[in-house]
Amino acid sequence: MSKKKDKIQNSGEQDPRIKEILDKLPKEAQEKLEKIKKELDTFKDEVMKKFDNYVVGIALLPPPEMAGVAPAGPTMQQQQQPPQENQPNKDQINVLVLIDDSDSKTMAKAELKAKLEAIIHEIGQKINPNLVPQVLILTELWGNCLDQKYDILRLIAMSHTIYDKGTLAAIKIAEIHKTMVVKKFERYIVSYVLAGSIVQGRSTPESDIDVFIVIDDTDVKRMTRYELKEKLRAIIITMGIEAGEMTGIRNKLNIQVYILTDFWESVREANPIIFTFLRDGIPLHDTGIFLPWKQLLKMGKIRPSEEAIDLYMHSGEEILARVKKKINEIGMEDTYWAILTPSQAALMLYGIAPPTPRETPALMREIFVGKEKILEEKYVKILERNIEVRKDLEHGKIKDLAGKEADQLITDAEDYLKRIQELFNALRQRKERESVKKDYEDVSSMVREVLRLEGFEYAKDNEMVPKLKDLVDKGKLESKFHRMFKDLVDFYNNYEKGKLTKAEIATAKKDTAALVSRLNDYIQMIKGLSIEKCRIHVKHGSKFGEVLLLDDKAFIVFDLEAKTKEVAKAAIKDGRIINVKKSSIEEMDKAITEEKLPDRAFIKETLFEDLKKHFGKDVEILVRR
Repeated sequence: MSKKKDKIQNSGEQDPRIKEILDKLPKEAQEKLEKIKKELDTFKDEVMKKFDNYVVGIALLPPPEMAGVAPAGPTMQQQQQPPQENQPNKDQINVLVLIDDSDSKTMAKAELKAKLEAIIHEIGQKINPNLVPQVLILTELWGNCLDQKYDILRLIAMSHTIYDKGTLAAIKIAEIHKTMVVKKFERYIVSYVLAGSIVQGRSTPESDIDVFIVIDDTDVKRMTRYELKEKLRAIIITMGIEAGEMTGIRNKLNIQVYILTDFWESVREANPIIFTFLRDGIPLHDTGIFLPWKQLLKMGKIRPSEEAIDLYMHSGEEILARVKKKINEIGMEDTYWAILTPSQAALMLYGIAPPTPRETPALMREIFVGKEKILEEKYVKILERNIEVRKDLEHGKIKDLAGKEADQLITDAEDYLKRIQELFNALRQRKERESVKKDYEDVSSMVREVLRLEGFEYAKDNEMVPKLKDLVDKGKLESKFHRMFKDLVDFYNNYEKGKLTKAEIATAKKDTAALVSRLNDYIQMIKGLSIEKCRIHVKHGSKFGEVLLLDDKAFIVFDLEAKTKEVAKAAIKDGRIINVKKSSIEEMDKAITEEKLPDRAFIKETLFEDLKKHFGKDVEILVRR
């Protein structure tokens, strides 16, 4: 086995504080612990021999009652034993085996866990019948955190590491640090989130442990938000040092502190770091802010603003101007960002959340070279070359960047920016065209609805303007609706011919928004009048109710003034109200919106008799003038 793996496996075993405690124990206890230690080492070696590539960590767990958590359920093997054999065992040795299941493609997660658990349990039983492995896959671990189930984190924080690739150490120090922070600043801590390579499945024992802490500054009154952030940040970082001393995991906790208002601004500005944090982060504590944002991002509901996209696009030219004044590593650094941020801007404009730098070239190739065929492969290679050079400089593979290489990077970056600007303009035009078309279709749909409400079942495109004019001539519609729609039709035709300036397009979009608002008001007014014709107002006792009569159904509201309105739904047949069932305001509103309303409601004697059944004998029909 390699030296690197030895280093990983032995992490935590030489902690001087543990050795000091063990030296004070009676000789018999020391011999027993030494035996357990050898058995655990044997268990580790056997498990690693069989599952080397998949084991993330192995740890000796404390009894659940020591960590203040409910005992874990029995393993699958324990469940299969007879009841008398599945009793609590004071000599039981609980060992956690953490498995990386990210590469599992051929079987379900539960099936994978069960299979591994069976094999690992058998290994443990051969070494010592009291040795009980608890197999946990990473998907399940992070899933528990997303479900706000943190018991396993507390157990890991109190465990003794037998083998670790970095994940157990990260959880230990983060859990202890989180507990300290939340205990002291509970009312201010919105979220405590583990992020970075640990949760992305790329961790090593040398990896930094990245945590993000979001502080609520919305009710700060006695100090500025900046003062609150700096005051809490200093204490929180000090606590991080203390947590490192307590766990022996020193100088690895990388703490980022955000105030809630700044964090939200970073989301709105499409900061790629924040988007990556939301996408990959795992909450160890959350008050209901981080998880909804994470879900909204996954659903595509958090999108960068136009200002953010423009900022990313124009930053390239500004940065490139500075690049020409620098040659060596500064030139390389700036050319990297000069072509990366516009690339991210182009992807954002296309509709993709800002990717990380590592993901950007692959997405550019997939979307613009492959799918859309609007970018040449050589430009993606320029971007990849910049990322490669930057990485080589950062890791010391290249000591100094030659002037000729820097010049080539600048030349490539200028060529790249010019081409990406063309790509960006093409995407802008496409988005603008889609936006104009959608606006026209939305207004046309509303005009057809107005015509339908006024008696026209369907109007073709070339019929809508003259039919609106007919309604104006008959005094049913204001002339401004006809004039504004005619102007919009002329605008759309001229846009299709490419005859409009940017200023004219902007003006037309404002006019379209105004027309949509006016048409919507008009439609609501007409529908309101139609609904009123179908509505019967009643009084029963001291209460006022109503009955809405549609073609084949009726809705009954028993008390209009009640805070929570009782609504019933019934069928109408032969002038009678039958099959009365419980309903809701939402169902009634949906029926009003989707169904054709009758011209008027007729009250027959049979209907009046039915109203008495539901409102009482003292029901009165109210006539409004």
